[in-house]
Amino acid sequence: MASVGSNALDDRTVVFSPYWKSEFRQAIKRGLDVLAASSMLILFSPLLLLLAIAVRLGSPGRVFYRWQVVGEGGKPFLSFKFRSMVSNADELKSCLEARNEMTGPVFKITDDPRVTATGKWMRRYSLDELPQLYSVLKGDMSLVGPRPPLATEFECFTAYQRQKLSVKPGITGLWQVSGRNRINDFDQWVSLDLEYIRRWSLWLDSKILWRTVFAVFSGSGK
Repeated sequence: MASVGSNALDDRTVVFSPYWKSEFRQAIKRGLDVLAASSMLILFSPLLLLLAIAVRLGSPGRVFYRWQVVGEGGKPFLSFKFRSMVSNADELKSCLEARNEMTGPVFKITDDPRVTATGKWMRRYSLDELPQLYSVLKGDMSLVGPRPPLATEFECFTAYQRQKLSVKPGITGLWQVSGRNRINDFDQWVSLDLEYIRRWSLWLDSKILWRTVFAVFSGSGK
């Protein structure tokens, strides 16, 4: 599948951790991704079934939201999340643009009226994100990495913002555990992703994962 947009990513100004060049460390990161994602999909299979039923009963529409996003190097891929909004949420987005709280090409508002009652509960504990474990198994995503943008958002990225896709995107990352609900400047979000790329190590991944676990159980998601 071709990269989104006509311009290739320019990584000349990206500062990479030297550990990205280690094939051994990269193999460990991938191995841990596969082991953790497969284990969680098996372990949480009863929960996944219950969540699917809850989404189906909570509002009309598909159980899964087809998430058209962009990954490493600007390569688009299809991922899935449990649908947490009404089925026509994308069509309603244009009516809410004036309430956008995020500067830049991404969209975020507090108390989004498109979110269903079931979706609000799932988002609080990030349960809607669980199907992305399949994308980790496929190799499109990692457990830890920069958040992948929607294809429509990526088209509006500046050269600086595109640098966040110099590595494989993740389900969780430095942005998510650094007060994501308080960050309203997209360039600040990007700076955290670039900091992750600059500081990356297996130890940093482990710390982010532990902080993610605590954030999930605290119910700090929105």
